[in-house]
Amino acid sequence: MIYVVVDNTVLSNFANVRQSLLLSKAFDQPVTVAAVREEFATGVALGRIPDVDWSWLQVVELTAEESAVAEKLNETLGRGEATCIALAVSRGWMVLTDDRDARHVAREMGAIVSGTLGALMNLVRGEILSLTEADQYLAAMKSSGYRSPVDSLSELDGLAT
Repeated sequence: MIYVVVDNTVLSNFANVRQSLLLSKAFDQPVTVAAVREEFATGVALGRIPDVDWSWLQVVELTAEESAVAEKLNETLGRGEATCIALAVSRGWMVLTDDRDARHVAREMGAIVSGTLGALMNLVRGEILSLTEADQYLAAMKSSGYRSPVDSLSELDGLAT
């Protein structure tokens, strides 16, 4: 089983379409970190994202070594992205982020990287959503501010209509 550590960009996209539980079905074991939970709570408090139930999403604590790596990464990345990457790299987990800089750093450090589109693709591949349903969620996410490089998941490899 591969763990997937989720950052706030992905949580926010699923929250904006009020589908937090859908994310739980996209991967075997999604988890997050306290810094991401704090970022999400700030977004809710500021009225930027809706308050949805993430009680199912386990919060994993970093070791002292992981925290030291996160502090170093936090010099150039946000705290949530930095802690997610430090955790993923240390434990061999995948990191889910839509932040371009975070994706670049995570890949340079050897982490497997995916994001909102990967989660939606997994839901289609797992036959949890049809391509049409996934594209509807994608459109709703885009209307809430998600800057997707595609308009339809059919534009990505492996998902022909």
